[in-house]
Amino acid sequence: MKRFALTLLLFNALLLALLLPRYPWIPWVAAEALMVCAVFSLLSPSVFTRVLAGVVGTLYAVLALFTLSDLLVRQSLGRGLNLYLELGVVGSVVDLMLSNLGTGLSLLILLVLLLAFCGLALWVSKLLSRLAGGLHSGFGKAAFATGLLLVAVSFAPQSVVSLSAAQLATNQILLAIDTRRSTAEFSQSLANDPAAGEPVALPGLANTDVIFGFIESYGISSLTDDRFKHLIGSRLDKMEAAVSAAGLHMVSGRLGSPVQGGQSWLAHATMLSGQWIDTQLDYEILLASDYPTLIDDMAVTGHDTVAVMPAITQDWPEGQAFGYNRIYESTTMDYQGPPFNWVTMPDQYTWSWFQRSVREQTVGPMFAEVALISSHAPWVPILPVLDDWDSVGNGTAFNQWEGAGETPASLWLEPERVREHYALAIDYALNVATGYATRHVDENTLLVLLGDHQPAPLVTGEGASRDVIVHVISGNPELLAPFLATGSSGGGLPGFQLGAKPDLNQDGPSMASFRPFMLKAFRRAPLSAEVASVKGVEQQ
Repeated sequence: MKRFALTLLLFNALLLALLLPRYPWIPWVAAEALMVCAVFSLLSPSVFTRVLAGVVGTLYAVLALFTLSDLLVRQSLGRGLNLYLELGVVGSVVDLMLSNLGTGLSLLILLVLLLAFCGLALWVSKLLSRLAGGLHSGFGKAAFATGLLLVAVSFAPQSVVSLSAAQLATNQILLAIDTRRSTAEFSQSLANDPAAGEPVALPGLANTDVIFGFIESYGISSLTDDRFKHLIGSRLDKMEAAVSAAGLHMVSGRLGSPVQGGQSWLAHATMLSGQWIDTQLDYEILLASDYPTLIDDMAVTGHDTVAVMPAITQDWPEGQAFGYNRIYESTTMDYQGPPFNWVTMPDQYTWSWFQRSVREQTVGPMFAEVALISSHAPWVPILPVLDDWDSVGNGTAFNQWEGAGETPASLWLEPERVREHYALAIDYALNVATGYATRHVDENTLLVLLGDHQPAPLVTGEGASRDVIVHVISGNPELLAPFLATGSSGGGLPGFQLGAKPDLNQDGPSMASFRPFMLKAFRRAPLSAEVASVKGVEQQ
């Protein structure tokens, strides 16, 4: 009887631990615990009993793995585990581990986890098999019947009783069904969308270089969170002053990203397509369709379309599906310097190489998507900005910082220091982007600098907005006028205003609204009244 009670308490605690991602609401009783313990107490010691205990132990270890994965997904991506989606990004997770931790440490972690879960399965199986024949059959049957009653109680709202293991498995099944249904609906909506026809030419951007610079993890929390806002606010003040001194104009705002903490490509796709792409499945559906994007729009406007992707280290068929004329990735960007953990090359090199080897070599207007990855986790080391941009060269100028700073594994033991390094990385990225803008943006350039997503909840805290910051810079005020809700036509993007800082009191529109806005804004030349309004506000 004593062994039964102790085993029941332990197994109950183990099953309730599966609900840790639902904290702070966790029930007190797992109905399955009493039922499973009762069943094993009614069995006699035998090979069958040991095999059955092994099966239950293995199932528990698998569910425990799901729970650990759920906790990690919530802390990194700001959402719960969805196995139907997660299986499609396992490769990206492995690449991230190998880049940040190295092969040896990554394999060691995986080996430790494997041994831990095997040990857990073995321990649970032994715990249950020792119950065999330990209770009078009448008591065992009564315990099982009580477990059945507890199952009924578990369906009451906010019940102290739960079916923890069953709930975990059922939730994943229901998520898979719902995700499959949502994916089918998205596919159908693409096919029926009136905008699914031909690309749209944008004469308002004719003869203008349009550059989208996606700054990794540049979220609104960098300006609203007390831990970051002083450093980043000061950087944006310097940015605004430098842009103005260079004779340029600047508008800033915020947009809602479909993701947080990772899967940047979903944000890129949302921005370019005007469709809300928040799952890998929707992304693949978009790629398989003929739905036009801003890349196609700029191509029919007469622009050469280019993707600069320093984080891409393997084949990238998605780039071909998007229809870029040219794609440059880490192995074709002539970088001879060292990598810095996950970051294959610093942003200053990316900007410098892009200007020298792509933009200056392109005849006619171009549309470029440039991925800026220095502000990608693990945010170590933080490089200085080279004052002499001509010294960037082939990247060997960065050799002096090879191996600098501590290891990611050391830094990430202290969450507060992780947050400090995050802010420093964003500060670096903005500093470098400002340097590029003041040197190479002119009246025939529209530079859009924006975040792809907020950093992980580990950095921002739970419940943070998913908005990212957007800066639009040009030497031509006519190109910025449509972004403001001014002029006789109204419109604009809500919350966008002159200067380097967005409206912090107003949530931004969805990233999916950007392409429709661009199609509306640049199908014609801006009205002179709109341009006058922009200049007038700047002079106030």
